[in-house]
Amino acid sequence: MDLSTNTEVAFEDSLWADPEYVEAYWQTFLADLERRGIPGEDVDGEFAETMPFDPIEQAVALARQARSLSSRTDAAFAAVLADAARSPEQWVGPDPTLDPLWRDPSGLSNAAVRARRRDLAVRSAALDLGARTQLSDLQVRSRAHKAKTLEERCPRLWRAAVDGAISEQNVAAAAHAADTLPADARDAWERFDEVAADAAQRLAPGRFRQRVRTIRDRAHPESREERHARAAADRDVRFHGDDDGMVCVTAFIPASFGRLAEERLDATARHLASQTDETRTTAQLRADVFCDLLVHGGSDQVPTERDEPAFPAATVTTTVHLTIPVLTLLGAGDAPATLDGYGPIDQDTARTLAAGASEWYRVLTDPVRGTVLDVERRAYRVPRALRRWLTARHPYCLAPGCTRPSRLCDIDHRIRWADGGATAASNLGPLCERHHSVKDGTPWAMNRDDEGRLSWTSPTGFELDADPPPF
Repeated sequence: MDLSTNTEVAFEDSLWADPEYVEAYWQTFLADLERRGIPGEDVDGEFAETMPFDPIEQAVALARQARSLSSRTDAAFAAVLADAARSPEQWVGPDPTLDPLWRDPSGLSNAAVRARRRDLAVRSAALDLGARTQLSDLQVRSRAHKAKTLEERCPRLWRAAVDGAISEQNVAAAAHAADTLPADARDAWERFDEVAADAAQRLAPGRFRQRVRTIRDRAHPESREERHARAAADRDVRFHGDDDGMVCVTAFIPASFGRLAEERLDATARHLASQTDETRTTAQLRADVFCDLLVHGGSDQVPTERDEPAFPAATVTTTVHLTIPVLTLLGAGDAPATLDGYGPIDQDTARTLAAGASEWYRVLTDPVRGTVLDVERRAYRVPRALRRWLTARHPYCLAPGCTRPSRLCDIDHRIRWADGGATAASNLGPLCERHHSVKDGTPWAMNRDDEGRLSWTSPTGFELDADPPPF
């Protein structure tokens, strides 16, 4: 749309034809006048229906409305989880500790049982909300925690967020910073909120992230040395699958090590770039140096351009699960191979990995649906073969939205062993520890129909099919 020549939006073809939207826009307009000290009593009440609607104004109003709705959604999530903690009966069933003769089979005290019930109720409610809104339960809990943190510690900033005056990125950055302030440092909360509320409304996300670190640093009552020691205990490295056979690696490490690592990558990349026949970009060189240093353990080998990844014959022994159609392996088909914990990868990489495999297991799949039909059981112990079958059929935890690889999960009895459930493929499935405890400790139920399709029923009666495999 050419904003220089078309400054009005046709009323019949826009959101302005919606009376509810017009009213919401009008109220936002009046609130903005009030914030700027402009009296709105004398403004014509028909203004919202007769004013020329500039498309820029429309875009700004929509952005503000979306921001407000996002924060209000976070608050609604927080309210549901808080209610679940206060009244867990709907999510975990009747409280057995109310019976004076009841004793926990595992020996827990009544107080410990009640605390566990509250925890399971919150987990169960988050899983239910996530299933209904196509989010994971962790995302629901994260958004609820963000709202709770800001409402409690940063009331000025939170009011502006609910009003739509702060971008979602700045809301998240402010919540993260406020959450790291001590739980009993209300003076620090006040100092942080006083400065951050204004900055969050004025600055773009990149600038605000820089500014909020300084605001938090000045408001924090503890020394930098104490904070660094505590933060260093949470150091971690994570791998996030990306598109087209790539992965993103993030490391949460002390800044000094990060800076030294960056300098080593840069120095080695500059050295390689100076070679006569080097054609790779600086970014590609940094990535190749990073991989070679990590995979080869810091050997003196100079990384070179290669079309296929190099895998050392010695050093570290690892196990990688790769599902590859036999026709693809033989070069007679184009169906993608699946790398466990990631997803589809290109055929050349799959064949390179397959060439170094020391052991193979035949898996028969339906050529149309991709469903695992059978698996060769050459291992002596039956549980090991069953696990291999189940992890091939279900690459991830079966709970709604969970992406925990099945190789890291428990193998759960859908119908409990104590209730007569069989140790058979039709009654088994991978569940991560978090969701295993929710299934066993709440009314969440996993169902299986006559054709083997799995589904879930939440304590509120919400039903949904189990997530399909990624291949």
